[in-house]
Amino acid sequence: MKIGMSVSQVSHIDLVVAAEQQGFDFCWVWDSPLLRSNLWSVLTLAADRTSTIAIGPGVCVPALRLAPETANGIATINRLAPGRTFLGLGTGNTALRTMGQRPMRLRDFETHVRVVKALLAGESVAFSANGITHDISFQSRELDSVDLDHPIPLHLAGFGPKAQALAGELGDGLITALPRGGDLSEIGANLEQGAARSGNDLNGFDTLALVTLLVLREGETLASDRVVDELGSSLLVNLHYVYDRYLETGAEPPAFAAQIWEEYLDFRTRRDADRDPSRAHANHYGTLDPAEARFVTPDLIRAFAIAGQPVEVADQLRALERRGLTGICFVPPAGREAELYREFAETVIPLLGR
Repeated sequence: MKIGMSVSQVSHIDLVVAAEQQGFDFCWVWDSPLLRSNLWSVLTLAADRTSTIAIGPGVCVPALRLAPETANGIATINRLAPGRTFLGLGTGNTALRTMGQRPMRLRDFETHVRVVKALLAGESVAFSANGITHDISFQSRELDSVDLDHPIPLHLAGFGPKAQALAGELGDGLITALPRGGDLSEIGANLEQGAARSGNDLNGFDTLALVTLLVLREGETLASDRVVDELGSSLLVNLHYVYDRYLETGAEPPAFAAQIWEEYLDFRTRRDADRDPSRAHANHYGTLDPAEARFVTPDLIRAFAIAGQPVEVADQLRALERRGLTGICFVPPAGREAELYREFAETVIPLLGR
C-alpha cells in the first residue's frame, strides 16, 4: 500500500522533505485559496526540495481556473519533478464552500477533465469559454517550458457512483474518502462500469483514500481528550458535508449522525444566525472548533476513523489493501503534523513491511 501525507502551506515544505526520508510515497497539496497557501507555489517548493516522493494536487479544483491553466500548472511542475508528478482533480467541496459556493457540477467537471487530459497527452482539443470554441494545444514546446514527455497520472476525486465511474472512464486513479466514498467492493464496481464505457484499462489503476487516522498511545480510549482534539477537525468535515446536503436537498442524515442530529441542527441554526455558514469549513483539517467538540463522539470516531494501537492500525490498513485499496493519505491537525507523521512512520510503516 502506498502511504501519503499532505501539506498546504509554503512554510511546511520541511514536512515533505522529512516524509520523503521517512518512507512516505506521495504528497498531496491542497487547493483552498481562502484557507491555505497557493497550490502551485507549494508544489514548486516541494518539487525543488525533494527528489523521490511523488507530488501533486490533492486535489486541484477546476472551478478556480480554466482547463489550459490547470494543464499548464501541472505540466510546469512535471518539468521540475519529471516522472513523479500526478494530477488530482475534484469538484471542490471545501474550497468552494468557503467562498459561499457549491461544488462544481459533474458535467462541467467532466468537460474540464477531458480538455486537461487531451492537452497533457500533447493533443489538440476543442476548448470553449466566453461563448467561443477553438481548438487548442500546447505551443512552442521546443522551449521546454513544460514537460509532456513524462506521463502525468490523472487521479479523479469521487464519492458517489457517477463520479467514481467517471474516474474509471477517464482516469489513472480514484481519490475518495473512507467510509464516505462507500464500500470498496461498490467502488470497484463503479470504476469497472466507467472503464467499460471507454475501454480504459484498470490494470495499475490506483484507488486512493483520504482517511482519518490516529495512533493511540497506551491507556488512551476513543473518548480521551487528545484523541478528540486531534481527530475532531477531520471528522467534522463529514458532519458538515451531511449538514450542507440537508440544507440543499433535505436529505436525511446517515446512521452515524442519527443520535446527535437534532442537537446538531439546533446548534447550527443558532450559530449560523450569528455568522456566515461558510465559516464552519474554516476548521477543516486544521484545529477543532471548541464549540463543536461535543459532537466528536466515540460513535463518530468509530464510523470515520482508523484509530488504535500501531498493530491495530497496520491490521486495518492491510485489510483495506486486500479489498482493493492501493493507497491512503491522512491529515494531522494543524501544528501537530511533524510529530504525528513521524510517529506513524516510526510505529506503523515498519509493520507494513516497508
